[in-house]
Amino acid sequence: MNANVRRYRRCPLYLKIICGLVLGIILGLVLGKDAASLKPISDVVLGFLKLLATPLIFLAVVRSLVFTDAGARRAGRLMYLLMSNTVIAIIVGLLVANVVRPGAWVKLEVPTKSIDKKPYSLIADLLERIPKDWITPFAKNEILGVIVLSIALGIGLRVVRSAQKQAGRDDTQGLMATIETLYEVVTVVLHWVFELVPFAVLAVVANTVGTQGFAPFRSLLIFALSVILALSLMVAFYLIRLRLSSRVRPMQFLRGGVDAFSLAFSTASSAATLPVTYECATQKLHVRPENASLGVMVGGAFNHDGTALYEAMAALFVSQLIGQHLGLEQQLIVVLMSIVASVGAAGIPEAGLVTMLAVFTAVHLPTEYVAFLLPLDWLLDRCRTTVNVMGDLTSTCILDGRLPNEAAAEISHG
Repeated sequence: MNANVRRYRRCPLYLKIICGLVLGIILGLVLGKDAASLKPISDVVLGFLKLLATPLIFLAVVRSLVFTDAGARRAGRLMYLLMSNTVIAIIVGLLVANVVRPGAWVKLEVPTKSIDKKPYSLIADLLERIPKDWITPFAKNEILGVIVLSIALGIGLRVVRSAQKQAGRDDTQGLMATIETLYEVVTVVLHWVFELVPFAVLAVVANTVGTQGFAPFRSLLIFALSVILALSLMVAFYLIRLRLSSRVRPMQFLRGGVDAFSLAFSTASSAATLPVTYECATQKLHVRPENASLGVMVGGAFNHDGTALYEAMAALFVSQLIGQHLGLEQQLIVVLMSIVASVGAAGIPEAGLVTMLAVFTAVHLPTEYVAFLLPLDWLLDRCRTTVNVMGDLTSTCILDGRLPNEAAAEISHG
């Protein structure tokens, strides 16, 4: 038994996830609706990942701001990388939608009822996420609120530490040692949870396939393939940009990030994938921890390229479906609204459906047509979440610069 456990632990995480994915599909087809009984397994494991993601983000960002040169120049470069990726993603989505015109291939009945969700407001959403105290963001796993608190504490500690050093003392050493120790403890516990991830993947995939099946994919095949084509073009853009702007080579990037990509596709949750993405960046791609903290943790809260691409394509798809032409000016509005909405999208499954209402409303598309996308969303959500995670990791590698691999690895472990 011990030998079997050792062999299992030595197996790469992505292979375990792929096995869980395949077995989940088989179980879903065999069990049908009864596969829903497996859902508690995935809920528990993914809940642990999201629970640990919050302290990991907080501690990693504080460490980054206190110990490294996290000045305005590096933050500005990160924002440029994130925004440029998002704009390119939306443009790619609109180009594919204009060329393929998936809405012209589909004939569906007009929906009789609208989606049961409140209209999305970015300002209201952001105001709600501004932390009112130190406990609520951690209690509710509000990633944006945790990042605000970690940035405030990190900058405050940096200012106090600098002032004390000029005065010939440093009273922050005890606090920083505590933060460092807590960070190491969270990392150890995360590795324990990683061993359970494949079982969560098996459960969530079996539940999805068993209860929803593949019939919705067949009915909207052209739209689904168009979205997958656009997402594939976005992946190609990431790899080209890496080749031109980072020391990390495309194949090295794909091999090093395969655990994060597999988990993102399996769970459709970039929030649950954050700890694995950070692990891939620091351990597999040898990105310096300070850059991984900014690129993965901070960038992951704002960067949703796949979601932005999907929302832009969905708007054009519905406009073609109902014969409501969107001109250049309206498509520019789609671009701007997709950027704004993607920033507010949470890293949880199907959050993009909420923000999509803002995009539809901006160009006067009937929001009840969002209901057309619900049966298909379980699959495309996994695809766009994978691209979201890949965008985070791409920006992180570029932010890390062009240091030789050996030098970066030495800094990462030094």
